[in-house]
Amino acid sequence: MAIYQVNFVPNKKRIEITARLFVDDLNLVLEKKYHKKTALGLTNESVEDEMLMKKYLTEHVIFKINGVKKSFQFLSKELESNVLVCYFKISEVEKINTLEIQNNAFTDQFPEQQNLIQSTIYGQKQSVLLTADTVFGKLK
Repeated sequence: MAIYQVNFVPNKKRIEITARLFVDDLNLVLEKKYHKKTALGLTNESVEDEMLMKKYLTEHVIFKINGVKKSFQFLSKELESNVLVCYFKISEVEKINTLEIQNNAFTDQFPEQQNLIQSTIYGQKQSVLLTADTVFGKLK
């Protein structure tokens, strides 16, 4: 299971996203997709490994705010035990009426994969569980 925390920060006009991904699964998925062994979270991690991770997540995690697709910017990452914690943001978000999330990360390699999206928007908490069968969720 991967967990994505999505928070709207109105005074900064942005969405802050924290993704918690099992580093072993992430390295395996990247190797199978891009045919290159990666070492995310290890001492021999390369800049290219991080670039592949960003590319993969950009392709497999898509946000639409008020019906408009928005790109997210990678900020940083850190390793906590065997979990890679990644930080992202979506800038220039004035307000949110709807937040749509498409997330099929890892499901091509791990059909049992679950992606839990937890959000806090205007102080209201909502969650949606995405799987190989349900890759799309909408929060209002």
